[in-house]
Amino acid sequence: MLHLTFRQLNVFEAVARHLSFSRAAEALHLTQPAVSMQIKQLESNIGLPLFEQLGKKIFLTEAGHELYHYSRAIAQQLAEAEAVLGDLKGLKRGSLKISVASTANYFAPQLLAIFSQRFHNVTVSLNVTNRQSLLQQLASNEMDMAIMGQPPDGLDLASESFMDNPLVVIAPLNHPLVRERAIPLQRLQHETFLVREQGSGTRSAMERFFAQRGIDLTTGMEMSSNEAIKQAVQAGLGLGIVSVHTVALELEMKRLALLDVESFPIMRHWYVVHRANKRLSAVAQAFKSFLLDEAPQLLARTG
Repeated sequence: MLHLTFRQLNVFEAVARHLSFSRAAEALHLTQPAVSMQIKQLESNIGLPLFEQLGKKIFLTEAGHELYHYSRAIAQQLAEAEAVLGDLKGLKRGSLKISVASTANYFAPQLLAIFSQRFHNVTVSLNVTNRQSLLQQLASNEMDMAIMGQPPDGLDLASESFMDNPLVVIAPLNHPLVRERAIPLQRLQHETFLVREQGSGTRSAMERFFAQRGIDLTTGMEMSSNEAIKQAVQAGLGLGIVSVHTVALELEMKRLALLDVESFPIMRHWYVVHRANKRLSAVAQAFKSFLLDEAPQLLARTG
């Protein structure tokens, strides 16, 4: 096994390129004795002479020619590695793996598009999943960070809120309550609600909100997506409680209506979350700062 150092290879490459100890020393800002010592140590480690001197000129031996080929390749790869790492520091390139709760997918692509326009050499991977799967991914450290509702206690996570997430009551346009204002919470006990699956952040927040106020809701079908709930509400199968971020299009197209219920909206927040001990890359740190500093204003502008 060869025992040599990058310093020895660097010195050798300079001597082989100039075929001169003195010019190599000048190029490397070293003394000539220092260059000679590095070459002697390298030859000793390899066990073969790398240069031969004929008269006042030096020439590469066969071993020297072979090593020169590899030393140039290694020097090029080191220069490339230095450039890549420099680019990462300067956010010129890199990758970002983001997982988002399914509800957050209504706005996350807009934010990622703006971020990608600023850092166009950054490769972004977006995974959309439910809360349970997202927590499993965080536990196994599969992504750089996640966008989700309130993270659970007891996990070794770092989380920061970056945007409000109001939960609202939606109804079909022809529902009698659409015309009423300041609807008492007790009035909702007479309605059927279409709900997300157990473990959903929206479902948990909704159940906690009504339990704290002593309200018993009648739940109908359980659904695994906001799209299914919106379509079922539109079809007249019941009322729904969803994030306001999920119904912008339906409200604009007048396919659904928001009910004016007292104590609503239920105010939750969106969080950017990652493992507490995770060393974020420059790209991941830039995206986190982007969310914390700009997300609400950007979405208000594009919404």
